[in-house]
Amino acid sequence: MIRKTCLALALASALALPVSARAPARLPIRACMNLGNHLEEPQENAWGGKRLEVQDFRDLKAAGFDTVRLPVRWDVHSAADGSHAIDPAWMGRVTALVDAALAARLNVILNSHNFEPVNSDPAGAAPWLADVWGQVARQFASRPTAHLWFEIENEPNGQLTNANLLKTLMPSLAAIRAGNPDRPVIIGGGDYSSLASLATLELPKDPDVYPTFHYYNPFDFTHQGASWVHPTPPLGRRYGTTADAQMLARDVDRVKAYVARTGRVPFMGESGVNDLVPLDQRVAYTRAIARAFGPLNIGICEWGYTNTFPFRDNRTGQWLPGMLEAIGLKPR
Repeated sequence: MIRKTCLALALASALALPVSARAPARLPIRACMNLGNHLEEPQENAWGGKRLEVQDFRDLKAAGFDTVRLPVRWDVHSAADGSHAIDPAWMGRVTALVDAALAARLNVILNSHNFEPVNSDPAGAAPWLADVWGQVARQFASRPTAHLWFEIENEPNGQLTNANLLKTLMPSLAAIRAGNPDRPVIIGGGDYSSLASLATLELPKDPDVYPTFHYYNPFDFTHQGASWVHPTPPLGRRYGTTADAQMLARDVDRVKAYVARTGRVPFMGESGVNDLVPLDQRVAYTRAIARAFGPLNIGICEWGYTNTFPFRDNRTGQWLPGMLEAIGLKPR
């Protein structure tokens, strides 16, 4: 059976054009939500929050989202011995959520999140990560390429830098490509996939690989009161100064320069504000980011749903006032 998707056909058409006529390659994302603090914890919902259910995906679709990013921790759910076998119950849970999202007509970005061994020992852990991705790729090979995409590793950091990133991740990409030759794959740079990492991020010569970056600038605003950050930025920082506007304009220009240099449109995989910040300030920041980067037609994935940097109250089920509107959606 010929396995061509709309995404693949669009890409093939673009590659047939002269270089000067090609539009930059981009993922077809308009509004995206990270389902954060659920499956990327040591155990599901270990850090609190509401368990994900089928209805969550239906609600996200009804609110106007077209894509969800599903962060998953694989290292603690796969054998540390040579088999690296993923716990069947865990694979079943991930599969059920991916299929629920697809059934709700959402695109899904399935990533590896908090795979700590690869950050502390990139060379030693690369085969482990590749074995995990081989299993994941086989599990989801039959799912539509146009709507399920893989992200090899969230926020490379520590010993995993742009200098050794490709050497570390290429075995995983090869494992994916063995049964998913044209499925979109997302790769972010070192320094927690910061915007600055795009300047030296090298990607493989694969037309179905897309770059990503995360955007939390200014960090002392978005992460104020975040206990997991050391030192913790103090509360009370407000957003909207002249310096903030200048930083945002410079950062937009940096993305424009990257697109012009590489012909690739990066995906903003995460952006958000800690819930200890007053809601009106969170709305103002979210709106500013959406308005500034929107004209670049990059996908923006908000972090993240009902926990820590929430868009929705996990007790009442209500969308927080102003947050959907800030990204151009209308609550129902």
